[in-house]
Amino acid sequence: MADNTADRDWVDCNVLRADEAASGDGIGENASGVISAFAGPEDDAKAWSPAPLKLIEPDGSVTEIPLEPAPASLKAQQAAAEEAARLGAEEQARLEAEAQAKREAEEKAKREAEEKARLEAEAEEKKRKEAEEKARREAEAKAKKEAEEKRKAEEKAKREAEAKAKKEAEEKAKAEAEERARKEAEEQARLKAEAEEKARREAEEKARLAAEAKAKKEAEEKAKREAEAKAKKEAEEKAKREAEAKAKKEAEEKAKREAEAKAKKEAEEKAKREAEAKAKKEAEEKAKREAEAKAKKEAEEKAKREAEAKAKKEAEEKAKAEAAAKAAEEKKAKEAAEAAAKAEAEKLAAEKAAEQAAIDEKADAVEKAQNLGETFRRLIRETGPISLAHYMAESNARYYASRDPLGEEGDFITAPEVSQMFGELIGLWIADLWVKMGSSDNIHLVELGPGRGTLMTDIMRTAARYGFDPKLHFVETSMELRKIQRAAFPTVTFHHDLSTLPEDRPLLIVANEFFDALPIHQLTRSAQGWHERMVGLDDDRLVFVAGDKPMDNVVPPSWKNASQGTMIETSPAATSVMAEIATRLTNQGGAALIIDYGSFELRAGSTLQALKDHKKVDPLNHPGLADLTAHVDFELLGQVAEKNGAEVMGLQMQGEWLYQMGIDTRTEALQRKNPAEADKIQRQRNRLVEDGEMGALFKVLGVCGRRWPIGHGFE
Repeated sequence: MADNTADRDWVDCNVLRADEAASGDGIGENASGVISAFAGPEDDAKAWSPAPLKLIEPDGSVTEIPLEPAPASLKAQQAAAEEAARLGAEEQARLEAEAQAKREAEEKAKREAEEKARLEAEAEEKKRKEAEEKARREAEAKAKKEAEEKRKAEEKAKREAEAKAKKEAEEKAKAEAEERARKEAEEQARLKAEAEEKARREAEEKARLAAEAKAKKEAEEKAKREAEAKAKKEAEEKAKREAEAKAKKEAEEKAKREAEAKAKKEAEEKAKREAEAKAKKEAEEKAKREAEAKAKKEAEEKAKREAEAKAKKEAEEKAKAEAAAKAAEEKKAKEAAEAAAKAEAEKLAAEKAAEQAAIDEKADAVEKAQNLGETFRRLIRETGPISLAHYMAESNARYYASRDPLGEEGDFITAPEVSQMFGELIGLWIADLWVKMGSSDNIHLVELGPGRGTLMTDIMRTAARYGFDPKLHFVETSMELRKIQRAAFPTVTFHHDLSTLPEDRPLLIVANEFFDALPIHQLTRSAQGWHERMVGLDDDRLVFVAGDKPMDNVVPPSWKNASQGTMIETSPAATSVMAEIATRLTNQGGAALIIDYGSFELRAGSTLQALKDHKKVDPLNHPGLADLTAHVDFELLGQVAEKNGAEVMGLQMQGEWLYQMGIDTRTEALQRKNPAEADKIQRQRNRLVEDGEMGALFKVLGVCGRRWPIGHGFE
């Protein structure tokens, strides 16, 4: 209620009347212009004035109250006295009330002051505690920082020591390599010098032998010429003696046969001339032939000498070139050896650094996974509740980065670890589809989330029998699992997501228990509509809380009017991955086989679960340390695939699909081959196909590009 006494025109009429009675004024208008209700004692004879009483209201309006006339002045005095007494009592009561109000106001002020002092004291105490908490956190942060700095310093010292040791080792190796190369170079130089000295001695020996042979030949030729000259001279002298003897005989017989002698002499002279001419001609011809032969021989010898000199020069140049080439090869080999040694050292250092980086990365991932709960708490305190999708994405990212989650020593087991038959039948499905596609060599095989590579090992062992040899790609974000996968498939190409997959040829994609680990949103229906289920804090404990943002626009139309309390799940991440797969199959061709647990269509309720050490745990109790999954909405995946241009081959329960692929035939074959393991093989088969195991809960979805063949098992 408003305090109207603050209005400048407000008049307390009761107080005004009391003042007028005390002053003895008669009925009339006072200084304030208000008509008084009483007359003074000197005006006893006067009757009541008919003038009305004017009351000024808080809003400024005036209310006139008519007054009744008194019968006599005595009665008026008596009434005035009674009225004065009444007013005095009222005034006393008012004063007491004011005193009481004052006391109450003072008490209220005191209580308010005490409350204010208490609140200030509590605020001071809270500030003190916050300061202490801040100081404690700062001390802890400082201690942690110092510990971290100490650890980093130790690691730095360790790395420096290792680097120093490595450098010393490299310098030692380099010095040894240089010393070895120097010795080898000296040895090569010595061998080269010996070879050159040997070549020089051989050349000199060859030249000496050639000179001796030439001198011997010239001596023989000289002796031959002298013998020929001697023989010629002897022949001439003999001919001369014979001619003289014949002339003497002819002279002696001249007388006897003058006529005959003359004729004979003429004939002999003629014969002699002819013989001499013939001999001269023959001698000239012989000399000419000998000169020609000598010139030819000398030319041949000259040519031979020139050829030998040329050959020697060429041999020397060749030897020199070979020596230079050998030296260059040795230098090149030395440089190659040094480069190889350096590369090997760098490789070892890189491998060691990579190994250390992997160890550091894993340790960092483990630490982040272990500290994720506190990270979430700090984030929620600072910014408010976070979405379940945020919580699930961060938790699974830290979880897979810090461990190998599969197998008996991990947290869960998937179908490929249950039995080899699972991967073999998928390999058979892929090989059959590949043959229907034309057995092209230009194809990529892609697995999303390949785990340890067990499934792909079984697939390739089976499909390879049909000549299937694709380019292999793994979509994997965990460095820990990539190391295991690389050991099994050294030539595989890794991808962080589907965006970097090649676009040059068709794709065959396998995704086993991949979609269930993608983050989800949970939406709940209340009286105010649909809202997201968030993760908040209750004291220091992570709990589910209701979000305040309306989410009606993301709810499927068939669920918008569901009853209050209804909860549904949706996964934009799964929708995005399915859209990418369908788009690629539409553009590049190929097919995808998606195996996971979930329902044929969207159902109400929470399917979120956490597995740790093969046991279900509270999803909010172990962030980063447990595997978080949720059921896959296969109805939505099929709709997304068709919306993006792909065709849905079909959707089967895993058990039915494996039946159609021939798991019973494969089971019998393995049992015949391994009779001692028959019961175990039967149990493995049952776990994969029976409704109470994985057979009904898990579904198999086939998707392909337009006009591509339908894979077996979806008839």
